[in-house]
Amino acid sequence: MEPRGIRNNNPGNLNYVGQAGAHKELGDHGRFAVFATPEAGLIALRGQLLRYHQRDGLDTVSAIIGKWAPPTENNTTDYIDGVSHALGVSPQAPLGNFSPHLIAGLMQAIIMMENGKNPYGTLINTVAGLSNKETIT
Repeated sequence: MEPRGIRNNNPGNLNYVGQAGAHKELGDHGRFAVFATPEAGLIALRGQLLRYHQRDGLDTVSAIIGKWAPPTENNTTDYIDGVSHALGVSPQAPLGNFSPHLIAGLMQAIIMMENGKNPYGTLINTVAGLSNKETIT
């Protein structure tokens, strides 16, 4: 069976908070958003990362993941370490400008941490705003 985030077209496992075009997953314990397409879920993931940076001023992997994956529900330390390692940065290092390249890297790392795999290929780069010549692996 596919991981929940992939089944829900919600690779970041965003909680449902009334996102446009999404609905709350069904069931008594449903709380995550379900998007119509993988692209819609990736756009929501990108949007949340941009809100954390622009609205909330979060500028380190530690701060972003501390809010994204709180310790009440996750092993936040391991999550921070995994994302930091994937990006090749210290958890406390300022990330600076949220360029398309950085956004794509954050998205890829979060998707791997949330789902254990990343079936989205270059769609992540497209959603993050990278051109075909700028893709990251």
